[in-house]
Amino acid sequence: MTSPFHLAFPVKDLEATRQFYRELIGCKTGRESDRWIDFDFFGNQITAHLKPEEVQAVSTNAVDGEAVPVRHFGAILEWQQWHDMARRLKEKQINFVIEPYIRFEGQPGEQATMFFYDPSGNALEFKSFKDASRIFAT
Repeated sequence: MTSPFHLAFPVKDLEATRQFYRELIGCKTGRESDRWIDFDFFGNQITAHLKPEEVQAVSTNAVDGEAVPVRHFGAILEWQQWHDMARRLKEKQINFVIEPYIRFEGQPGEQATMFFYDPSGNALEFKSFKDASRIFAT
């Protein structure tokens, strides 16, 4: 059994964060206060804390010819779920940092990936593997 993870992160605006994660990503909300909101992030608990002064600029690192945001989080989705999300985000005209594409094509770590920012500039990556047993392949 896989244990769910918990991640807490700073945001500039709780209402914009609620709308983004609930309406665009599809997360259910959990407990909340006037300073934080819990989200069900694909079975994991993430908590957005209102702390505008803690929101940082994102640095990048070169991966497969792309400038990947170093600080990021996300989820590994089923293949079709990833493609459905990519289509929905394109329809909503999300501003991608890295457009949806297949990375490391033909290699052991081949994966579908996409990057974009939430309203506070937190980078998110969603990825998928056709063969989930290859997630940690070298």
